[in-house]
Amino acid sequence: MDESIIIPILGIFALFIAMPWIIFHYITKWKQQATLSVPDEKLLDELHSAAKRLNDRLETIERIMSAENPDWKQKALPMERYKDDDAGLLGRADELLAEQERLLSRKGR
Repeated sequence: MDESIIIPILGIFALFIAMPWIIFHYITKWKQQATLSVPDEKLLDELHSAAKRLNDRLETIERIMSAENPDWKQKALPMERYKDDDAGLLGRADELLAEQERLLSRKGR
């Protein structure tokens, strides 16, 4: 008689307690893995500030060069590269997204 009551109790326990516990455990692990860790966020902030500083330096150099020789862009680089100023920004955005994906994949290892 005891064996016939233990099996349904174990089945109910497994169905309503053990399975949801395992499922929620792995959902929590999955959500933690998708976020950036504190060191990754620091690295991303440092990269952002370095990119800002480099952009400021580049703009300064371009202003100096334009003051000395207004036609330096046409002489230095082909015109196709300056037809769309947003192309450079989109390329940089793609680089940053690739870097973020690399950081996330490195964290997942």
